[in-house]
Amino acid sequence: MKGIITKSTGSWYDIAGEDQKKYLGRLRGKFKIKDLKVTNPIAVGDKVAFEPEPNLETVSITEIFPRENYIIRKSSHKTNQGHLIASNIDQSLLVVTLSSPKTSNGFIDRFLISCEAFRIPAILAFNKCDVYDEEEQELTEAWMDLYRQLGYTCLSVSAVRGDRMEQLRALLENKTTLISGHSGVGKSSLLNALLPSIQQKTSEISAFSDKGVHTTTFAEMFDLNDSTHVIDTPGIKELGIFDIGEAEISHYFPEMRALLGQCKFHNCTHVHEPKCAVLEAVKDGRISEIRYESYLSILANEDNRH
Repeated sequence: MKGIITKSTGSWYDIAGEDQKKYLGRLRGKFKIKDLKVTNPIAVGDKVAFEPEPNLETVSITEIFPRENYIIRKSSHKTNQGHLIASNIDQSLLVVTLSSPKTSNGFIDRFLISCEAFRIPAILAFNKCDVYDEEEQELTEAWMDLYRQLGYTCLSVSAVRGDRMEQLRALLENKTTLISGHSGVGKSSLLNALLPSIQQKTSEISAFSDKGVHTTTFAEMFDLNDSTHVIDTPGIKELGIFDIGEAEISHYFPEMRALLGQCKFHNCTHVHEPKCAVLEAVKDGRISEIRYESYLSILANEDNRH
């Protein structure tokens, strides 16, 4: 039988079978994914084949079908390996907050690069607009203007007050969407507002660290309706870029990609070379300095985390 992985808890997986029934399964034997070093061989969204285990109420996963796409990040435990976040998704939604906790531009840019690398459209939802003062509202608008100019869909929302929930729901309709962000940005609250039957656990922000407390422990897929699915993921503290070469990084910045081939040197790193189209664009304001700083930070590696 065939099905889709809807929840991953490490060694056991919830599967939605094509017969509309739910199954609990585990991998049979060891699966090697060709040319992909990962700590988890299977992810939410994977399409699999499975069969009943003799004398048990569980099933064995016998095959993982080829993925249309996937989002991967550097493993927080094994730096030379990646961790699959989700697969076979139509788009991603990054939930962003300006404070309590703060989402940095560097984190946003790393997330967007990962999406660009795997050709997954990205939406930025700036949450908690109900608690921002005038200055923070202006900053939110400035950030949204920056990313909208680059072609990304941005929305200022409030999960608590319900601001623009219908607009957000419309963006999710008929798609499978990965929802990500730091712990405490309100992913679970957004999900609860979109689909009250989910009732994901929410938690207060730690006053000591101004960071969220992890309330989602495992990635899980929820159905908003028969054709609309969202994948909730554990809060990400750091987003390490995995399996993207230094020479490729600028290709995943849309504003730099637009200048491809215009530098004097074909192997230009856009750092110090003369007659570099990117450096000239930064100098005259066509490329944001904040975005360029993100590029330099990623290029310098910094352990590829921010």
